[in-house]
Amino acid sequence: MSIQKLSPVLATTYENFPKGRFISLIVLRTTHSETIFRTEGSGEPMCSEFVQAGLEGENQKTIIQRLVMTKRKQIAPERRYGREHLRAHELFYTNKDGSLCSLNTNAPCEMCVDCFLYGFAAGGGGAQKSRIWTEDAFSILPASDVVGDRTINAIYENGTMRDEKGNASTALNTSEYIKPGVHFLDVVTLKDVTADELRYIIGNILFTSRYGAVSSRVGRMENQILGVFGSITELPSSLELVQATYDVLGKPLEHPLNTHQLITATKQVIANWQNKRGVSVHLSEAELADLIADVETHWSEAERDNFLKRLSQSYEPFRQVAAEKKKAKGKGKNTPVEVES
Repeated sequence: MSIQKLSPVLATTYENFPKGRFISLIVLRTTHSETIFRTEGSGEPMCSEFVQAGLEGENQKTIIQRLVMTKRKQIAPERRYGREHLRAHELFYTNKDGSLCSLNTNAPCEMCVDCFLYGFAAGGGGAQKSRIWTEDAFSILPASDVVGDRTINAIYENGTMRDEKGNASTALNTSEYIKPGVHFLDVVTLKDVTADELRYIIGNILFTSRYGAVSSRVGRMENQILGVFGSITELPSSLELVQATYDVLGKPLEHPLNTHQLITATKQVIANWQNKRGVSVHLSEAELADLIADVETHWSEAERDNFLKRLSQSYEPFRQVAAEKKKAKGKGKNTPVEVES
């Protein structure tokens, strides 16, 4: 199985100290609806950067403005997706305030799967560095080709822009949005993860479908994993991947870009990465398909409960150490809070 081929770069169990094992996922993210990547309600334009179009020839000299899907816009929805299932299977622990673990409260439980994998920073307490390393993902095409404007209005119940007194509605605004069919390429790097942690992370990426601001109404996106590498160092960056793929694609390019052609070009680029310094494992297309099938099996209705509980149980020795530290710290003060199992 492909998961066994990755064994040289997989940890057998969670460890507190890093040992230089890297697994890199090449991810293609494609918008399937209008999408907004900016701070909601800020009135700011879409996140974008001016970068080189490509790495070779005239493309190297050409500067274009590319859309950016920031690392926070990637990780936050995927992390929340995994937490939904941890909550459903009662795999959260209580924090220092006696409440169940929750995000953005400065009081993580420090003991659940999410805390061990995605990290936490507790004010005045411990910290865990995330083992999922992300970068900004860049669009293949220039921002000018894939961004549109939408006029937004809010009519009254009478179906017009004026109320019963004849006053005009002020709820009229123009907002930028990213068009459906826009492609972002991304390299996600995993550090010292176990086989079950790898399944959990890949599941979060594959099954998360809403990103960006106003995600309850827009922001539908599909994620595909195009390659998996094992190494002792990081692979080229997301920006380098986009630029190299842009060089390979035939010109001129226009929106909507053919997804099949893009996937073929991307795989052509990453096929050369198996010769990069430090790379020891590169899954073939058949092995990648086996890995995805393995992940889907573990996340299935029949297997998900056992899978998530097994993953959670793997951290038990480290929870006991953390609990003992808390007890020692709390002696002579308040009675320590019991941890739910």
